[in-house]
Amino acid sequence: MSNLANQDVAFLDNQKAKVNVNDGKFYLLTKRMIDIMGALFGIFFLSLLFIVIGILIKIEDPKGKILFSQKRVGLNGKEFKMYKFRSMVWNAEEKLAELLKFNEVSGAMFKMKDDPRITKVGKFIRRTSIDELPQLFNVLKGDMSLVGPRPPLPREVAEYSDSDKQRLLVTPGCTGLWQVSGRNSLGFEEMVELDLKYIQKRSLFVDISIILRTVLVLLGSKNAF
Repeated sequence: MSNLANQDVAFLDNQKAKVNVNDGKFYLLTKRMIDIMGALFGIFFLSLLFIVIGILIKIEDPKGKILFSQKRVGLNGKEFKMYKFRSMVWNAEEKLAELLKFNEVSGAMFKMKDDPRITKVGKFIRRTSIDELPQLFNVLKGDMSLVGPRPPLPREVAEYSDSDKQRLLVTPGCTGLWQVSGRNSLGFEEMVELDLKYIQKRSLFVDISIILRTVLVLLGSKNAF
């Protein structure tokens, strides 16, 4: 882990302490404007890529849909459908139960590096994080922001402690401190710690710096799976 990541992870010595949310009106309004403009810009300039990826997904696994929607938990515990390009076989959810014992991430998450449900196209779009691009539509809808904690699954939230639930005090994001500080090489507790740091310290400067760091991670990350 980099020194920068170590600094991020070490921020909250007392994780169970209640965090103070930076929810200033000017910040929230400006953040929403940036979200809308950024999402529209991304959808417009990536539209051709969307079409190509959609065709490749259907060619490899015609049974399933191009987009995969999954119920996630957002601001204040409100559930919404999060969109991704489908990177797994069409019946992946049915096969999850038998794979839970192979979970490679600690805590209330499931990640498996060599998940047999992932398609060939899926491996590529996951490694490059292209599978996440449809979440720009979630940003337009207001379910998500460009920057914020990753939205968890309902089954994950069911295992949350009161401290963990503080991740739900803000709108979830497409990227955040977890993604730029180690992503899947970090455990669940470290992810929560990073999210609580963001919630307390977030600002326009912090958001922009995370977006820039995300670009660098996408260009060279080996932790996406």
